[in-house]
Amino acid sequence: MRAVRWIRRNLVVIAGVLTLAYLIVPNLVVLAFSFNKPKGRYNYTWNHFSTDAWRHPCGVPGMCGSLGLSLRIAVYATIGATVLGTMTAFALARYRFRGRAATNMLIFLPMAMPEVVMGASLGTLFLNMRIQFGFWTILIAHIMFCLSFVVTAVKARVMSMDPRLEQAAQDLYASPAQTFLRVTLPLAAPGIAAGALLSFALSFDDYIITSFNAGNSVTFPMYVWGSAQRGTPVQVNVIGTAMFLLAVVLVLAGQLVAGRRRARA
Repeated sequence: MRAVRWIRRNLVVIAGVLTLAYLIVPNLVVLAFSFNKPKGRYNYTWNHFSTDAWRHPCGVPGMCGSLGLSLRIAVYATIGATVLGTMTAFALARYRFRGRAATNMLIFLPMAMPEVVMGASLGTLFLNMRIQFGFWTILIAHIMFCLSFVVTAVKARVMSMDPRLEQAAQDLYASPAQTFLRVTLPLAAPGIAAGALLSFALSFDDYIITSFNAGNSVTFPMYVWGSAQRGTPVQVNVIGTAMFLLAVVLVLAGQLVAGRRRARA
């Protein structure tokens, strides 16, 4: 009975720990196998410990080139989607105009639409417009589906902001530009940052939409899929572990900055 009562008292904590373990265990497996030295082509069974892949992450032909392409596309797509999505979110949250409801529906369509449908539709559009597949078609496609996530994150933040703070700034003789830069933008910054980070992760990770619009270009997810047919190199695990650790560092840094701001406040 004591054990049952203890489980009831800590049920939420237990569920949270189990959920976190469910999410983290695959990343730990990738981390462990990045130090493996397989006997054959397939890195699916543990052989013995080795740091060769970490010392030579670009030892596999074509992998670092595809990684660089994915990073460039992710950065450009993040910038484009964040700028367009932030302006769209402010317009939808602050203003009333004809077609606002239809715009809201169209913005959220890419989130609800299957990626196969979006990828095939964009591929058909580019073919009909006789646009050569490659870097720019991938970038346009990534900005399109990342835009919805940025609008969602920024719009939620803007709608929770107190408009009286901006009115107070105007009462203190702040110009519209000063009010936006010193009051509105800092208040909306967490939502903008969340949308930008989500856009980067989605763009870097995308395979389905990219495969329809890549042409001869090979991004990192496409390289991983192709190499899995012949034998996944250990360096793929190295890149995956590095990206995971980078994401953890960014999240921890954000938490530290937010904690210091709250402490100063």
